[in-house]
Amino acid sequence: MTIDILIQNAICVSHNGTEATDVAIKDDIIVAIGHLDNIEAEEVIDAQGLHLMPGVIDTQVHFREPGAEAKEDLESGSRAAVQGGVTAVFEMPNTKPATTTAKALNDKVKRATNRMWCDFGFYVGASKKNAKNLHKLERLPGCCGVKIFMGSSTGDLLVADDQTLANILSNGTRRVAIHAEDEDRLIERKHLSEKGGVEQHPVWRDAETAYRATDRILELARRTGRRIHVLHVTTEKEMALLAAYKDVASVEVTPQHLILSAPDCYEELGSYAQMNPPIRGEDDRIGLWKALRVGIIDILGSDHAPHEKEKKALPYPKSPSGMPGVQTMLPLMLDLVNKGSMSMERLVDLTSAGPTRLFNIAGKGRLAVGYDADLTIVDLKKKWTIEEDWLESKCGWSPFADNQITGKPVGTFVRGKKVMWEGELAEEATGQPMRFQDTLNG
Repeated sequence: MTIDILIQNAICVSHNGTEATDVAIKDDIIVAIGHLDNIEAEEVIDAQGLHLMPGVIDTQVHFREPGAEAKEDLESGSRAAVQGGVTAVFEMPNTKPATTTAKALNDKVKRATNRMWCDFGFYVGASKKNAKNLHKLERLPGCCGVKIFMGSSTGDLLVADDQTLANILSNGTRRVAIHAEDEDRLIERKHLSEKGGVEQHPVWRDAETAYRATDRILELARRTGRRIHVLHVTTEKEMALLAAYKDVASVEVTPQHLILSAPDCYEELGSYAQMNPPIRGEDDRIGLWKALRVGIIDILGSDHAPHEKEKKALPYPKSPSGMPGVQTMLPLMLDLVNKGSMSMERLVDLTSAGPTRLFNIAGKGRLAVGYDADLTIVDLKKKWTIEEDWLESKCGWSPFADNQITGKPVGTFVRGKKVMWEGELAEEATGQPMRFQDTLNG
């Protein structure tokens, strides 16, 4: 058998644990794993000393297109993704127009196909207007699921009342992603944001704001029997609650909530540390790590949400919430692996196996024969500094710029195509919509 690419001597992190082996790719698929000395290949890559993971999947990014392309677009955001070792992303619906109709979803799929560097899925945003049609919208090609904003959104995408939430959860079967902040409490406490600088952000959007929304949506999920996915959880109290609802709820955490804590982050970074839900105190950060170690947390997501530097520099509360992260998510986690905070096997579960398990992604998330050859190759011992000129996002900044870390992505393969190698991109983008086992036949 002649194959397309043979990757030799890699330290593979897979269902077999961690072992040195070879991987063979033909026609976009992994066709063999083992000691493959007698296979002929058009290209042979010696990965001696490098770790090979299943392709990293980031299930929460905001690439801003259409409507806010000055901040980011599908091409630039996906370029940042593959530079950071990410092979596929789920993109959020709060664009202009919002992704709440079949027309808007189809438009995004057309914009992204063969223009994004990684593969992709798009959330459909839930609203009062489309609640009755979500069971149809969630089955369209390119859709990765439904997204609900319980707070921190505008127009049709804000769903704050329990009756509408219940109607949405009752219409469809796929897992629903949730931004859980209680809108009524946010409105009640809005005046607190005007009594100081950005350090007031976690005071206004306090832990109780998150807990109330999480508590409400968990009860509704169990009542309706709908699977939900609670995004960017920030508090130890929420984690304890979520542990009692694992039958219906999965849990995401972001690197920034695992690494940063208040008040230090606001003193050092100002509004560049501002996001929703906020970075909280050290006790909650430690609580997130406890939840991660006992398995309450299912996956990592970057919540990549870039804004221009001049917008972020506005005085709080005029400064917008959100920070880039799709390119730095994996490097930051590799650094934590090196520090002993988690194993490579746990990292793979959080970034590849976990997303596939929760969202029934077809053919991805596993380093196994027959699966898409989505591969992330990293130099686990590479010591380097995150610099702004390495970043591909249009916003051009990161809260982690100038951080010295250990561990760096060196290669990104999407369906067998080497889209990034040692910082160099392929000649053309070939991104395609992901397939899902729930909707293979529409």
